Amino acid sequence: MSSPTADSPRGSSRGKRAAERPPSRLRRTRKPRPDTASHAEADEPRGVASPAAPVVPAPAPEPTPEPTRDTGVLPPDGPRRSLLLLWFAVLGLGAAALVWSAVGGLLAESASAGPLGSVPEWVDGAGAVAVVTALSWLLATRTAGRALVSAGLALVLGVASLLVGGRVLPTGAAVMTCVVGSVYAVMVTVPAVTWWKAVREVLVAVLVAVVTAFAAVGFEPTVAADRFDLAALFLALGLVFTIVYRLGAGLHGLGRRGMIVVASGLAVLVVTLLYAELLRRYGTQTFVSSVLDFADWVSARIGAFPRPLVVLLGIPALAWGTHLRARRRQGWWLCAFGVAATVPLATGLVAPDSSYLEAGLRAAYSLVLGLLIGYVLIRIDLALTGTKGSRGRRAEEAGPHRPEPRRFAEL
Repeated sequence: MSSPTADSPRGSSRGKRAAERPPSRLRRTRKPRPDTASHAEADEPRGVASPAAPVVPAPAPEPTPEPTRDTGVLPPDGPRRSLLLLWFAVLGLGAAALVWSAVGGLLAESASAGPLGSVPEWVDGAGAVAVVTALSWLLATRTAGRALVSAGLALVLGVASLLVGGRVLPTGAAVMTCVVGSVYAVMVTVPAVTWWKAVREVLVAVLVAVVTAFAAVGFEPTVAADRFDLAALFLALGLVFTIVYRLGAGLHGLGRRGMIVVASGLAVLVVTLLYAELLRRYGTQTFVSSVLDFADWVSARIGAFPRPLVVLLGIPALAWGTHLRARRRQGWWLCAFGVAATVPLATGLVAPDSSYLEAGLRAAYSLVLGLLIGYVLIRIDLALTGTKGSRGRRAEEAGPHRPEPRRFAEL
């Protein structure tokens, strides 16, 4: 087959297309840059006039940004300070009203009670409604919920229980108060790098639980103490595990070590509750009598008997969990078992035969013994997974840790 020539239509069209084709990038002449114009003028021979070119001012040098240092701390966030102070004022007024009512009840029998003994009947109910409303707003703010909706719902239910009365509504309001206050007592904690900071976080949670206990009594519920405690505990466990499921990156983020810790906590919880219930129902009379006699003997000597669930699970889980959260997110799963301490402390005044002195001593003994067990667990954890030696532990404590929002900000 012959090659196309210039006379053939195929050859001429090919030549036209080649002529219309733009030159290659390698053959194009590059335009001189503005900064090289002065060099071009210098290279021109003298005596030859060159066209006047506009003078382009050199761009100002951009300031070099300072290197940012990662401090491992999140920027401050959360509600406005004025709004936070408003709700804390509501909480403080409610707590003050409850304390006034409690002191008035203690001094009512004495003749020299004075103005503290004459407390209006509506003071304890109003204080309880104020406390549960403020705690609902704080819990919803902490857990990224609808704060105004939660606070409004708590306000409506609390006021309805006071106006309607009866047995069901005040008891339901008391259970709601214990659940909200106990869960918020766990959520308000922050990561603790050292043992003493873990003790501080446990004390913060205990303080919130004590305020919740006074608010629960303010509704004057008609309860059976055992059923009330179990209902509040199971509801609080369901709520706190729902929240921690999001904060702890789900079950897949637990790992083998986290699964062992959670399984151990569930085992202690189930064994403690089931053992007490089975012992009460199906235990032999002599064994049950010996256990009760031992508890009464201890109470007669020191004033109260510690709560086993708080000592063995609640306080140690809260102390160890806040310490673990400084390094791993899975510490939230351990902190969830802290409601095993905050719920019994919040329901400690609901029982009709419980006094303020006995409830306070029971909480103090449980707190001290639980912190000792938590200290042992933290030391074992550091010995197995932490840096060896005291100098290495101090360097680890001073280094960057897992950041979390501040105490009253959204998690």
